[in-house]
Amino acid sequence: MIYKTLKLRDFFDSRYIGDDATLTVYSLNVSRGIEPERKFQTVLVCPGGGYGGISDREAEPVALAFVNAGFAAAVLRYSCAPSRYPTQFMEASAAMAVLRRSTDWHMDPGKISVCGFSAGGHLAATLGTLWNEPVVMGELGLEKGENRPFTMILCYPVITSGDKAHRGTFINLLGENPESALLNKLSLENSVTADTAPAFIWHTGDDGGVPVENSLYMAAALRKAGVPFELHVYKSGVHGLSLCDKRTADSGIQAHLNPHAGTWFSLAAEWLNSF
Repeated sequence: MIYKTLKLRDFFDSRYIGDDATLTVYSLNVSRGIEPERKFQTVLVCPGGGYGGISDREAEPVALAFVNAGFAAAVLRYSCAPSRYPTQFMEASAAMAVLRRSTDWHMDPGKISVCGFSAGGHLAATLGTLWNEPVVMGELGLEKGENRPFTMILCYPVITSGDKAHRGTFINLLGENPESALLNKLSLENSVTADTAPAFIWHTGDDGGVPVENSLYMAAALRKAGVPFELHVYKSGVHGLSLCDKRTADSGIQAHLNPHAGTWFSLAAEWLNSF
């Protein structure tokens, strides 16, 4: 198995990429006896944490689950508060470009998706929606589309800055008094276009951390723009479920064990393979 942790600053010398931003790659070695030229669909995982930290429960266990399902994977540990936008967006764009340019990890450069949880879902959706922002292309020197994800998997994502917002996420990302135009743009249901990446979205109906309306607004915007999507709303489940089983359950928290909501992973893998 290929397992490497890389510093993004070693690939992009930008003021918007933090010294501690890393990309950890997980990929199977190919075998002459199986398929020596095999190229894997790949998933870039963006853990949650409200842009104030990185949730380990939504990082390596998720990447390894994708590897076990036949994909390659990578985990982005992005900068958090006090780092502000567009730092995290730049780091996600840089990570996508590093994966796409690699020739050593058996990844299909045309099929690199992004999977994000909670605030990491906001970051994933920012990448999938605003990937063609000129500031990113100019700062990182990317070719058009080099940072565009093939698809997005959005897990109980933060989307809106409106009345159903998770306020702490936007404060960590933009500060206490952001410009209204920027706040509106990063309320991502307002920024969906026909160029937005297709999305698989899941949420629980009674999520007490990030209201389910965040996913509903995003799905409605994708529908209006004609972008393919799949939406699953499970009846019940706490925020931060991750894989919904013992692999990602916090010690002693029974609510993290939710087999019904845990079907999201097999559904998402099936959806990815349908492209």
